[in-house]
Amino acid sequence: MVKLNKIYTRTGDDGTSGLVDGSRQHKHSARFEAIGAVDEANCAIGFAIREMASQPKRLLRRIQNDLFDLGADLATPLGDVGGSDFEPSEMVLRIVPAQVTRLEEAIDDCNAALEPLTSFILPGGSDPSARLHMARASVRRAERAMAALADTDPVNPAALAYINRLSDYLFVLARHCNEIGADDIAWTPGGNR
Repeated sequence: MVKLNKIYTRTGDDGTSGLVDGSRQHKHSARFEAIGAVDEANCAIGFAIREMASQPKRLLRRIQNDLFDLGADLATPLGDVGGSDFEPSEMVLRIVPAQVTRLEEAIDDCNAALEPLTSFILPGGSDPSARLHMARASVRRAERAMAALADTDPVNPAALAYINRLSDYLFVLARHCNEIGADDIAWTPGGNR
């Protein structure tokens, strides 16, 4: 149970922040870049939710919760607290394959109503769609930050899969919010030459 009765601790005034295992890293480290990018993506989804219908809103709220799980996963490096693998435990929160599968099912459900794309589409259309495209771009940034971290430190493979599927889900949901793709804006390659 989290209990926050004091928001500032002054422990980060030296430019470091603490991880679940008690270690401290610079706030500009690859690990904190990834954690911060996931937080930004979560904020973008929160902004998109304001314009959503109840069914996608429920799933997006669940995704926001998953993104907090993902942040905790990234904040728990392998080691004493994190164990020697990426299995969750009573003390360690990890993204699990079932969370990835849930996103894949949501993608398939949403995509079933859409016509296949014949062109890349431009971000925009309806307000909910434009907000979802912004969230998708934020999720892609988080994915790049997590991939950069994975170049130097182990990252949970399920977490990497989750963030990748999330951008796919936001893409198909954005199309769905554009009158099931009817209001998508097609890219015209070289159209302004």
